[in-house]
This record gives sequence, C-alpha cells and structure tokens, in this order.
Amino acid sequence: MEKLKVGIIGATGMVGQRFITLLADHPYFEITALVAGPRSAGKSYAEAVDGRWKLSEKCPDRIMNMNVISSDEVDEVKKLVDFVFCAVSLSKDETRALEERYAKAEIPVVSNNSAHRWTPDVPMVIPEINDSHLEVITAQRKRLGTERGFIAVKPNCSIQSYVGALAPLRKYGIKEVVVTTYQAISGAGKTFNEWPEMIDNLIPFIGGEEEKSEKEPLRVFGEVKDGAIVPATSPVITSQCLRVPVTDGHMAAVFVKFDNKPTKEQILADWNDYSGKPQSLGLPSAPDKFLTYFEEENRPQTKLDRDIYGGMGVTLGRLREDTVYDYKFVGLSHNTKRGAAGGAVLIAELLYREGYITKTH
Repeated sequence: MEKLKVGIIGATGMVGQRFITLLADHPYFEITALVAGPRSAGKSYAEAVDGRWKLSEKCPDRIMNMNVISSDEVDEVKKLVDFVFCAVSLSKDETRALEERYAKAEIPVVSNNSAHRWTPDVPMVIPEINDSHLEVITAQRKRLGTERGFIAVKPNCSIQSYVGALAPLRKYGIKEVVVTTYQAISGAGKTFNEWPEMIDNLIPFIGGEEEKSEKEPLRVFGEVKDGAIVPATSPVITSQCLRVPVTDGHMAAVFVKFDNKPTKEQILADWNDYSGKPQSLGLPSAPDKFLTYFEEENRPQTKLDRDIYGGMGVTLGRLREDTVYDYKFVGLSHNTKRGAAGGAVLIAELLYREGYITKTH
C-alpha cells in the first residue's frame, strides 16, 4: 500500500521524538514534514536536536537530514502531508489556535495536547474504550467549515494506567474511585540528566494533573449527543498525583466502590476478555491484549512491565478486597508510548481505517 504522509508539529520535543521512533517503519504512515517553533525552523533536524535527543533509541539518519519547517508555515506543510500529529509546548490558547488553523486548512490533526480535550465536538479517544466518539467529527467539520480537516485528541497520559481497567467494570455501577498516580519524569519531558533534583526524590504535586485525573475519565465514558460529547456523571473520582524518580511508566493505586459488587473472579474474567476496535481491526500499534493481569504479589513493576506489547499494553495486579472500598488494585502504562505518542498513533490508525483520514498526496 502507498503510505499516508504525516507531519509532526513539535518534532523536537520528547513526545515529538517518540513519534519519530514509532513512525520510522510504520506500515501506514511515512514522516514527510518535521515542524517546530522559530528557534528550530530552517535547521536540519540534526542541528535542531543537537544535544537534546532524549530517547535511548537512535533517530533514523533520514530524519536527521530533513529540514525543520516553522509551525507558522501552514501552507507549506499542507503541500507535504495528508495529516499531522501535534505535540507542542505552547499555552492552551496558542495551541488551540494553532490546531484549529491546521484543521481549517483541511489538514486533520491528531493531538497529544490538552487544549481541545474539552471542546464539545472534539473526540478525546482511548481507542479500546470509546471509538464511537469519532462520529462527532461530522459535527466538528460542519462548525469549522471543512471537508477533510478536524481535530482529535488523546487523553492525559496518567489516566491510561487505570481507566482501561475501569471500563469493563462499569456494568456493575462504579460509584466512587480513589486513585493515586506515581508518574515518571518523562511525563514532564525530562531526563535525569536534565532534572538531577529528581534523583532520590519524590514531589507530591504535578500542576493540573489531579483535575485531569478526576474529570477526563468522565469524558471518555461519555456519549455523543446532538453533535457533542456529553460526559458521564459517574463515578465520582478523587486523586493525588506524585512525581517519582522513574524514567518512564505511570503507576496507579486504585480503590473502587460499586453499586453491585462483583466477585474477584468476575473482575479478572472481565479484564481478561476485554478488547476493543483496535484488536478487532488488527491495527499495527494495538496490543494483542489491552489488559494483562499479573498474579504475582509484586507485579506489575515499572522497569519490568512498562514495555509490554511495545509499551502499548496496560498491566494490572494486586486485586483484592478493601476494608473501606470494595476492591483495590494497581495499574501501569508506558506514559510516552501508550500514554502519549503511541496512543496518538493508535488513534490515527483507527481514523485511517474508519475513513476519517484519507490520502491526498
């Protein structure tokens, strides 16, 4: 098949770099444009990331030799791409305006940013859970006045570690959830070389994360009504988010209360059997199993388990009854793969297979 041409806006940052490694040999997509801010524009990618390549994987030589285009040059980018990924470090207002500018130029945008997560007609998707939300794109295109252009977004990286585990249990009536996330430093776009203060340290605050952890799952669990996503009204979620001295991988400790308490065996069976549209379509980035449960008391472990299924699977463990809530368990997801760039690539694969992204070049 002839591959779709894709640009990466914010190509020099950590998530942009992760996009590059994930797309280097992708069966559907080919990188044809690297887009960044004025500081990098006009340089080769090698010059733009000199001393700032953050990943252990090597950047392909072909990419290193490409020139970086300014994010303001929308018409120039449009000549080179069928769609773009967006992972910029701008204010929400600037990001919102930039993404809409690309969408109105008839360039579909798959965003890693938070700016449009609460725009009513922008789908915020975990493909295994709420692929049906993509249908709101029809209403969004009408609002934007576009035929091809639209914006779709990926949720916050930390909620990926537990929302998937909750999804198949909603049939029991989840009333309350208490969650504490233990988030890797790459979630802040940092390495230990850049952030030595995090060595042997834990910071009990990450700006904006607790609100996202409490509200975004309700939008994922919502429904499309009259051209907008209407968030679910339950469960009630309260959270704390901690930054921990780990390179990659967000862990969650979760407590759950139900209207109709299931047995432990029912929960384990629901997790084992759960899959979604990515698995049924056989999408390239989809894990064979979305949820993997470990029977061992000391699993999942970040270092051992974050890369399951190429970092796209979610691992669970320590399910047991609780003295205050009905059950408690832990979850783990790779924050720059499933939680960030990989999750966005999976969304793009789904959008392509469902006909929302088409080839123009």
